[in-house]
Amino acid sequence: MTAAKILWVDDEIESLQSQKMFLENKGYEIETFTNGEDAIDYVKDNLVDVVLLDESMPGLTGLETLARIKEINSQIPIVLITKNETENLMDEAIGSEISDYLIKPVNPNQVWLSLKKIIDNRRLVAEKTTTAYQQQFRHLFMALNDNPNYNDWMDIYKKLVYWELEMEKSDSPEMVEILQSQKQEANTEFFKFISRNYLSWVNPKNEAPIMSNNLMQYKVLPHVEPGTPTFFLLIDNLRFDQWKAIQPIFAEHFRVLEEETFYSILPTATQYARNSIFSGLMPVDIEKHHPEEWKNDDEQGGKNLFEEEFFKKLLKRLRKDTIKHSYTKVVNNHDGQQLVNNIHNLLGNDLNIIIYNFVDMLSHARTEMEVLKELAGDETSYRSITRSWFEHSPLFAALKKIADKKVNLILATDHGTVKVKTPYKVVGDKQTTTNLRYKHGRNLNFDPKDVLAFKDPRVAGLPVPNVNSSYIFAKEDGFLCYPNNYNHFVNYYRNTFQHGGVSMEEMIVPVIKMVSKVS
Repeated sequence: MTAAKILWVDDEIESLQSQKMFLENKGYEIETFTNGEDAIDYVKDNLVDVVLLDESMPGLTGLETLARIKEINSQIPIVLITKNETENLMDEAIGSEISDYLIKPVNPNQVWLSLKKIIDNRRLVAEKTTTAYQQQFRHLFMALNDNPNYNDWMDIYKKLVYWELEMEKSDSPEMVEILQSQKQEANTEFFKFISRNYLSWVNPKNEAPIMSNNLMQYKVLPHVEPGTPTFFLLIDNLRFDQWKAIQPIFAEHFRVLEEETFYSILPTATQYARNSIFSGLMPVDIEKHHPEEWKNDDEQGGKNLFEEEFFKKLLKRLRKDTIKHSYTKVVNNHDGQQLVNNIHNLLGNDLNIIIYNFVDMLSHARTEMEVLKELAGDETSYRSITRSWFEHSPLFAALKKIADKKVNLILATDHGTVKVKTPYKVVGDKQTTTNLRYKHGRNLNFDPKDVLAFKDPRVAGLPVPNVNSSYIFAKEDGFLCYPNNYNHFVNYYRNTFQHGGVSMEEMIVPVIKMVSKVS
């Protein structure tokens, strides 16, 4: 490995010869100058890994030299070394994007540690990450094989997401591959777990996790308090790892009090899960109590047009209809700008519901548009594009406008999404739905090992669209294709993000309680 080139600029450089020799013995190549002008000229014509820069020098000061070097190459890490401990100097130096700040007198080990942190940081973090995951691998393996319950599964999924995010720091493709293999194994076991237990959860007499149909009752309404407006933000189709990608942006303005997950109902699709959240009912009961408003997949008309009405009726059933609330749905940029302009007017309500549809649109657009397939080609870039969207979105702009007020903020989603890779053949009649992760229809023909099937949808809390209709749900990373034009559709949809089926990514989704930092 080539020795790192260090540029040390100090008007008393002669007195630092012993430190220079110490660093050279550690394998660094040291170039020294006694003034800022010569250092700037050197940087123009030479590659430098780190600049050690004295703050107090005759002629150009350290901060002036720093600014000139940054103009030439903004990426060069600069360590400012100074006798001056005043706060305004530190603020100015940090504002100039220095990489480190050392107070004189410095000893050789301090300088060495600073260089090591800057130059070797990525390698050291990657090595540490790889070693730590190797140690955790066995614990996760044992947890998967220890008959986990629904709480354990939420914990297992959170840990897998944690390591997936940590592995972005690793430069070991082998370890990334092992993690992906472990995640795939987890989804295999998770499918078996859901197949065994889901029907018992739907029966209200049994112990069950919090699911879409009781999310409002247990995770939102208990936090509504007089005098403090609560904002319930539902970002459609937001996976737990995508939440973790945008969490640091939220953390700049809000304090996270609870970071939890709940289970989306099946199908893990907006029409079912989101209507269930706002009605507090399973889909079969929505159809029963609101036959005019419920639309099945094969019926004409919008499938999520009555959420606000469903919510009003839920409040009435729970005897909470005195809660003053608003309902805002954002489906395009114009709606987003309206939210930014109107957000202060919502502070007079007890509860403000905001539905934001961007991530779901991103998922569908990615399937259709080649450019988005490039931009969000894998899980890492899918998280990255979500973060970039949120950081520059009207939603974030609106939230920043209320961050200095005392508010509660609850963030959740209706379902997640999974990257599909494995095609499964399904045969059905013309009434069979076109969804890739679930289908319902009469006389469905499929391989039972590929899907979770409910011959009587009502036992799973689902309506019966037609006589003898049954539902099937794809497992793990599968997607359901008809034999007609099979190869074309397999190639078109493979490696796209879909939802509606059974996977940890689709079913175990975030519900986050935050407060503004002024609280």
